[in-house]
Amino acid sequence: MKRLFSKSQKRSSTIGAPASGTVVSSSSSSTAPTVAHASIAGLQPSLTVPPVPHPRPHEYISVLVAEEGILLRPHFLGSEPPECHVRVAWGQLATVEEVDGDGNVGAGWDDALVIYGVLGVVTLFNASYLLIITSRSDIGQLFDDIHKVYEVKGVSAIPLVKERAEVTLNTLKSRNALATRPNITAAISSDVASYIGTPPNSSALAGPAQHVKFSTQTNPDVERPSSPVSASSGASTPTSEDDTMNSPVAKAIADRLSFWKRLSKRLTNVPESIAAEVDQPLLDESETLEEIIKESEGEPAKVIDSILTATAPPPASAEEKHMELEEKVLREVIREFSKGGMYFAYNFDITRSLQHKQEQHTKSRQQDTLLSDLNVLPKDKSVGPLDEKVDVLAEPFPTLPLWRRINRQFWWNEWLLKPFIDAGLHSYVLPIMQGFFQISSFELPEDPSAPDEDVILPIDYMVISRRSRDRAGLRYQRRGVDDEARAANFVETETIMRVQRNSTSNIYSYVQIRGSIPLFWTQSGYSMKPPPLLSPERTADQNLDALKRHFKYIVPKYGPNTIVNLAEHHGKEGALTAAYRTYANKLDPKEVRYVEYDFHQETKGMKYENISHLVDQLGRVFETQGYYWISNSMLMSKQKGVYRVNCIDCLDRTNVVQSALARHVMNLQLGAVGLLNHTEMGRSQVDMVFNDVWANNGDAISREYAGTSALKGDFTRTGKRDLSGLLNDGVNSLARMYSATFSDWFSQTVIDFMLGYRTISVFSEFLLKLQSTDPRELIRLSKIRAEAIATSVARVLEEGESLLSGWTTFAPEELNVKLGDKFEEKILLLSVRALYIVSYDYTLEKVKMYTRVPLGDIVKITKGAYILSPLEETSRDPVQNAGFTIEWIHSKGVTTRMTTYSYRNQLEDTPPPSASIFPAAKSGTLDKRFSTIPGRSFARTTTLSRMMSKVSEGFSNETNFGAFKVLPVDPARIRRESTAGYAEPADDLAGATTCKEVADLMVETIARACEDIGGHHEHFVVDEDVVSVTEAQRHTTMYAKMEYGIKRLLWLGG
Repeated sequence: MKRLFSKSQKRSSTIGAPASGTVVSSSSSSTAPTVAHASIAGLQPSLTVPPVPHPRPHEYISVLVAEEGILLRPHFLGSEPPECHVRVAWGQLATVEEVDGDGNVGAGWDDALVIYGVLGVVTLFNASYLLIITSRSDIGQLFDDIHKVYEVKGVSAIPLVKERAEVTLNTLKSRNALATRPNITAAISSDVASYIGTPPNSSALAGPAQHVKFSTQTNPDVERPSSPVSASSGASTPTSEDDTMNSPVAKAIADRLSFWKRLSKRLTNVPESIAAEVDQPLLDESETLEEIIKESEGEPAKVIDSILTATAPPPASAEEKHMELEEKVLREVIREFSKGGMYFAYNFDITRSLQHKQEQHTKSRQQDTLLSDLNVLPKDKSVGPLDEKVDVLAEPFPTLPLWRRINRQFWWNEWLLKPFIDAGLHSYVLPIMQGFFQISSFELPEDPSAPDEDVILPIDYMVISRRSRDRAGLRYQRRGVDDEARAANFVETETIMRVQRNSTSNIYSYVQIRGSIPLFWTQSGYSMKPPPLLSPERTADQNLDALKRHFKYIVPKYGPNTIVNLAEHHGKEGALTAAYRTYANKLDPKEVRYVEYDFHQETKGMKYENISHLVDQLGRVFETQGYYWISNSMLMSKQKGVYRVNCIDCLDRTNVVQSALARHVMNLQLGAVGLLNHTEMGRSQVDMVFNDVWANNGDAISREYAGTSALKGDFTRTGKRDLSGLLNDGVNSLARMYSATFSDWFSQTVIDFMLGYRTISVFSEFLLKLQSTDPRELIRLSKIRAEAIATSVARVLEEGESLLSGWTTFAPEELNVKLGDKFEEKILLLSVRALYIVSYDYTLEKVKMYTRVPLGDIVKITKGAYILSPLEETSRDPVQNAGFTIEWIHSKGVTTRMTTYSYRNQLEDTPPPSASIFPAAKSGTLDKRFSTIPGRSFARTTTLSRMMSKVSEGFSNETNFGAFKVLPVDPARIRRESTAGYAEPADDLAGATTCKEVADLMVETIARACEDIGGHHEHFVVDEDVVSVTEAQRHTTMYAKMEYGIKRLLWLGG
């Protein structure tokens, strides 16, 4: 058992706390021998729980480079050094283990780098990287110093290659040494931001806004309470110093579109460190696109060739190609975690609401009570009465590690931390949550009628948004629901308020949720206002089933749902709204209630104050829902339902309405303790703090889902909608369109990869298509393929013929060709008598045509590389691009049939009569007397004969063959709690990890079946390329090369 927490417990009280935001050096050493720990047989280390309450992650960790790998251990000042450390071995496997002693480095720990936590390990093409938190921002505390919350501000990647790791750590320590001020958070953030390609002063949350100061002037709009979002956060309302043209969004657009002028050259050498700052040399600014066109004499071919040569030349080697891709992927992973909106806490769980925690705590106490009644409760554990006072901050199941207690739906780095989890290193597992977290305070206006002894402390007000990792991603790439009924952009928003009046402390909590309309629908991002479209591939029953399963999942967690649909009733959004209304009204009204509010129509003319009509309409719902309320540690009420608010994006309109609902609930909560002053006129401090917090929340969720701050943010900040906000919304809309068109596709690919939904091969797919497939779509496709195989078996196999195996492959439409004009997915069915080659229509779900080849007629099988494109390295890799050909003699036993909607469906050996033998009547001259003579039917038979004749032309009278390429082996990863799996078409392919392995298994199965009937001979199976790289290059057109080059230009240039 790994006793990581039981050793030297006395040191926990003497943890040295470096200055906030700094990276410091440790000062401890030990020379104990290194001995690996052993784990209990039959029990995984991740399931081993140390015998101490609240096993928390280490707040400060020392990092050191040694001969065996990167060494980690908790950092303690002025105390006895730890008895063990963690070693992350060099190499791509990234082996993580706990060992005794100090790693034989002695005083080397004195020069160690101290970090704030481990994000995880990411494995790429050339190496694996340890992601560490080098800078953090103190958000504030939840009522006391123990419950502090932080935001990730700086992330670095340490390569698991000794030489490069030394450079990385020395670079980080040098930056720390060169800092001239005590707090070097800004310096570190600037360096990291420079590395990841974001502004050094990107949006950062400061500490909690305690007492807000106001201007003495009469105009309350002049000054606002200090906002946790900096001036550079891209907030939707410009400040008094900024105009629209100087806004961060406008600058971002200008910078990101300017890559057409900043034509980059390829780095000639592989950089020593990914984490070190990379300055790619650029062509001289004067060498613009116009000069290239002029030098190319205006000829289109020369112009394009010159641009591609200057901006996206092909990689010189595989290592260079991998390094180029690795840098870009790693930069994006770091950007996702350091751009803002990633939060963590060491001592407590921030992924659950206060009420949810209390319910879990009560459940655990009830379990302990039951064990006590059975006399099996441990002697060192006691159980109090169930009606005792409530500790609002109590952590349920305190003996479990933090990562075992959190809500995994909101845990964004679980996959990256898997090596540490599997090793049972609980104190190194730091869960990260994406969303928003702000802690503010305000003072209520004085009540003249209140007695002098009435003491009211400043009211603490907090907004916490938790963004789900299920169907995670960006808005145009992730819409609606997936096959597991998980909605895109699902966010749980909790407002917490503490009111301390005299000797009474009241704590309130209220939860709302938002999420994409839970139907199957999509929306293209290639225009400013693209219409949302229901998926044509999904039936009404499938949409209704998805909707039912979605609410079956969330109703038990949140109680009865009140849907507030803010989408338009007409226009582009009308069809989706009508579908949502139809399906939602078929649900149980006791669990789900549907309410519509056409936001754009009701607030037309920027009259956002009309939202109050919606709040009034929902008055009875507020009464039945209630809110969570603890008064002096006594439970007063619980929330018994939730609003599920949505528009199309679940961003701008949703945030405005949620803020209005939250404000109404806040008034009810203040009124419950007699503090609401209805006579207060104008904008008070309450209004300003409330609006500012909710506007920041909208901006944060918008940046995480759409790439820019929320539209309509000026209303949530000021309570008014004005022209300046409208103009700024236009800039944000433009930024969103650009982001969706170019950069979001790559960001989405990285998100799927870092969450563990896709393997590293997804980046090759992205480079070929400039987009990637939804991992859930891969799972759906695998099920469709399995159903296609089952349908084909039922349609084409003869009576009493046993199926041995069935597969789906990629093949030319015609037989006897290897590189055809059109390719399709063909199904191969292997029975004990014959091999069936099936062309299947996936749209109509039917067999189009099949050829039956008796196993005795098969004379040769060739297996090897099957290269269709030589442009991308992964597409010319013989291991991942493999296939085979099957050759057979033309005999009477070989039959081909096709779906013709006619009695005649079998191809004949001799071509049918020519159409000219039975001429049809000309259009407009057909006489009624011809309607019953054979000539009329001949005309129709001619059309059918022509179609079947075309198929027959592809067959030879002697031997024929079919070429089949193995489909990519890249099943989407499914999390352990997921109910969906990857449906393999055949069990005999289980365990194959490459296309070559799959091809070998297929060929081996076919050859064995042929051998069983006596058709196998010595040279039956031949190892030979189906299509070699050289042959593929000869068949690659100039257009294909130019298209590939332009894609590289867009990707690398962006």
